[in-house]
Amino acid sequence: MNWLNANAPAPAGLRDDLTRYVDRTITSAPIIEKGQTFFTRKRKGEAQAKLYRRADTGDVLVFDPVALDPSGKTSISSYTFSPHDRTAAVGVQRAGSEITDTHFVNRDTGAVAFAPFSGVTGVSFAATPGEVYLTIRNRALIDAQTPLHAYAHTLGKPIAQARRVMENDDAKNWVAVSENDRSRYTLFTRGEFWSRTFTIAPVGSDITKVAPKVLFSSIKAQGTVQIIGDTAYVISNENAPNWKLERAQLSATAVSPLASVLPERKDALLAGVAISPRFIFAREKRNLAHEVRLYGLDGAPHAAAPVLRPPEFGDVSSISYDHHTDVLYVSLATFTAPSTLYAVDGKTLAWTRIFQDETAIDTAAIETKRVDIPSRDGKLIPAFISMRKGTVLDSNQPVLMNGYGGFNIGINVRYLGAMAALINRGVIFVDVGIRGGNEFGEAWHQDGMLAKKQNTFNDFVDAAQWLIDNKYTNPSKLAARGGSNGGLLMGAVAVQRPDLFKAIVCAVPLLDMLRFDKFLIARFWIPEYGDPAKRTDFNTLLTYSPYHNIRHGIELPAMMVIAGENDTRVDAVHAKKFVARAQANPAQQNPMLLKMDFDSGHGTGKSTQQTIDDSEVWMRFVLQQITG
Repeated sequence: MNWLNANAPAPAGLRDDLTRYVDRTITSAPIIEKGQTFFTRKRKGEAQAKLYRRADTGDVLVFDPVALDPSGKTSISSYTFSPHDRTAAVGVQRAGSEITDTHFVNRDTGAVAFAPFSGVTGVSFAATPGEVYLTIRNRALIDAQTPLHAYAHTLGKPIAQARRVMENDDAKNWVAVSENDRSRYTLFTRGEFWSRTFTIAPVGSDITKVAPKVLFSSIKAQGTVQIIGDTAYVISNENAPNWKLERAQLSATAVSPLASVLPERKDALLAGVAISPRFIFAREKRNLAHEVRLYGLDGAPHAAAPVLRPPEFGDVSSISYDHHTDVLYVSLATFTAPSTLYAVDGKTLAWTRIFQDETAIDTAAIETKRVDIPSRDGKLIPAFISMRKGTVLDSNQPVLMNGYGGFNIGINVRYLGAMAALINRGVIFVDVGIRGGNEFGEAWHQDGMLAKKQNTFNDFVDAAQWLIDNKYTNPSKLAARGGSNGGLLMGAVAVQRPDLFKAIVCAVPLLDMLRFDKFLIARFWIPEYGDPAKRTDFNTLLTYSPYHNIRHGIELPAMMVIAGENDTRVDAVHAKKFVARAQANPAQQNPMLLKMDFDSGHGTGKSTQQTIDDSEVWMRFVLQQITG
C-alpha cells in the first residue's frame, strides 16, 4: 500500500462509488422450495449476506454467518433443504478457504437441528429421512492430494460413523451420490476432467452386493443427469461438441439404451434443460445469446411457441423448474442492470415478473456492443465493448481488457456492476471471448487447450492489436486483467508481448506451469494443460510458462499480481515466485507489485469491507497507469 499511496492517489469519488455499490442492501433472487420462499440479504452496513425465509408476518432469519464469526470473514457458500422435514443444510467458508463446514438448522425458525460437520462438501439429502450424502474434504486431504470418497451419514450421529458408499482411487477424480423426490433411484456419479460414468440403483439397494446398472459411461465426454420417475435424461457432449439430450427408461433390474431426444445442433449450443410433465424447456445459445426453446417430451418443437419470448429484453442467464408448483424460473441479464427473475406458468406459459434487485451505480451513460475480431489464423474472436455513449475513438482512450480462455468457460451478457465505476471515468472495458472458453461449443474449448493453448494467448494479443489498429487506444493506454486461468493468460501475454500493454492485473494466477500439478488440487487440471511429467507436454508448457519465460534484460509491463494466502485452488506460491523473479531482473523498472490477501482465498466469500478495499486497490493501480 505504501507504493500505491505514494504513486496512485485515490481518484476522487472512486471509493464512494464502490461503497455505494457494494455496501448497500443486496437481496438475492428467491428460491422457491415447496411453496416457501428463501433468499439471502445483506443489509447496508453488514459484512455478509444472511439466509431468510419469507413469511406472512415478515422475513424470518434462518442463518446468520456473522453470528459464527463476528469478524465478518465467514460467508454462506451453499444451502439446500430436506424433502422430508424442516431441516436445511447451510454450507459456510471462512476467509475464502473454500473448505466448507455444514450447519443444520430448522428452515422455519433457524434453530439448530443437528451438530455441524467440519470439513465436508457436497452435502445432499437422501430419499431416506434423516440421511445425507457428503464428501469429507479438509485442508490436510487437499495438501496430501488424497482421493476424496462419497459417504452416507445419519444426521445426529458423529461424522466418524459416516459410511463410505463410493470409493475414489485418484485425487484428480471425484465421486458423488444423489437422490431426489421425483424418482425412486439413486444416482452414482464418477468423474474426471474428460470422463463421466453414471450408474443407477433403486433407492435402498445394497450396492456392496448388487452393482448399480450403467446409465452412461465415457472416457472422453462430460455430462449431467436428471431422473424423473422411471426416466433418466442425460445431457452430454459425447460426439456432440454442441451437446445433446438423450434418455433411458429405468427399472429395478435394467436400464434401456439411451435414445435421442434433442440431437446436437450445429447452429446452437444446448446449455441446459428443465423438464416438466408437458414440456422440455431448453436453454440454447446462438452466437453468444441465450434463449429458451420449447419442445414436447418427444423432442418435437412446440408448434405454437417454439421460442419462449420474454416480455422484456435480456439474455437468458439461467433457468430452473419447480415441479411442486409447475413453474419455470427464468433469469434475464443485461449489461446495465441487475438480472430480472420471471416465473413462467407451466401450463399457460404466461410470464410474471417477480424480482429485480436495486443498484446504486449509474449506468445510464454506458452502452455495449458486440464485435468480432480476426485472429491471426482467421478465426473470429467475439468481444463485448462497453464504454460511455459518445466516446470518440481517437487512439487515445484508456482501455481495460478482460480475458479467461479456459475450462469451457466463456463470456456472456452480464451486469457490469462495479466495472461501471471505471467506465464512467472514461475507461473502455473489453471482455474478449478467446479460445479455450465455450463461446462456440466444445470445439472452441479444445482449440485453446493442451498443445493448442497458445491460441488462447494469440487471440488475446490479436484483440489488443485490433483495438489499437481501430483507434480505440494505444499501448500507453492499454491495460489487461484476468484471474485464475485468466491469471495464466495475463502472465503469458506479459512475457510474450510486454510492448503491447501498459499495465496488467494478474489475480490468483497459475504461473509456474512446469510444476503446477504439484500444488493443492491442480492435478485436476492436467487434462486442460497437459502433464509436465510427459516430455511432449513438458515441452509445450515450457514454451509459454510465464515464470520460465521472464527474459533477462526484457522489461515487463507494470503489474499487480494478487494472491490469497487461504487459496485452496491455486497456490499463492505461483504469484510469489513470479514477482520475485521479475523484480530480480535488472531491466525491470516498471512497478512489479505483489498484493497478498492474508484473509482471503481464490476470491469468494469476502466481506463487504474486503470487497470495497480490494476493488479500490486494483482500480487505483489501473487508473494511475492508463489515465495518468
